[in-house]
Amino acid sequence: MRAPLPSSARVVECLKSLGLTKYEALVYIALLKVVSATASEIHEISTVPRASVYPVLDQLQEKKLISVARSTPKRFAALSPEEGVTIMMSRIEHDAADAREILSAIHRERIDHEQSSEELIWNVYGIENIQRKLTDIVADASHTIRIIAHPQIISPEIKKILEDKAEHSDIEIVTHQWEGSHTGKVRVYVKKHPEMPQELDRVKDMMAGGICIVDNRRVLVILGTGKEDAVALFSEADGFVRFFSRYYNLIADWAKKPE
Repeated sequence: MRAPLPSSARVVECLKSLGLTKYEALVYIALLKVVSATASEIHEISTVPRASVYPVLDQLQEKKLISVARSTPKRFAALSPEEGVTIMMSRIEHDAADAREILSAIHRERIDHEQSSEELIWNVYGIENIQRKLTDIVADASHTIRIIAHPQIISPEIKKILEDKAEHSDIEIVTHQWEGSHTGKVRVYVKKHPEMPQELDRVKDMMAGGICIVDNRRVLVILGTGKEDAVALFSEADGFVRFFSRYYNLIADWAKKPE
């Protein structure tokens, strides 16, 4: 027993995703149902308006999906699904390659003129977005990574990247709690927070966050660790980097002192 054919609406949508219009899809499907057909017969089979059939046939010929017999009246036939889909996929791949080349040129132009944007300070909202940004800049590090952070900021994914980066980069981390092991190539300094009155617990949470300095040219400053209210500032501006590098050095020097 044959499996039921998928609905024509579904097939039309699939063909539209391959670059055909609705009418082109309907005409191509109609021609697959017969050996060949005239424009009038195609109108009857496909339900495409009679006035639209010839323009659609011209478009399908241009896309090399049908052939035409020079008879009177003309008769049209569809290429097999294997040939037709291969042609459509090839066109998509060609267009994708063109798009990639053009978009890459646009992106390169932005990189070439990036100096002006380096002075900007960007806001990043929400702990998940902050962790994603931290992951990105750590993954792009070339030689140094300096982090002061609340343990919640340093996700398992970030820890894994830090371990991998330690083979070629100098990595230093200051935190008040570190779970799990780490290689000796990642220097971790665990320093407990000074005791604060219980009534200031909320303030302590608001003050939590951290700093990440990558290659002495990128800085991510994190304020708070709440899922929704955490915010971070990211910049490559020289003044921003210098200021928070000095701040980092003060904290790191304190963390390295023996108890």
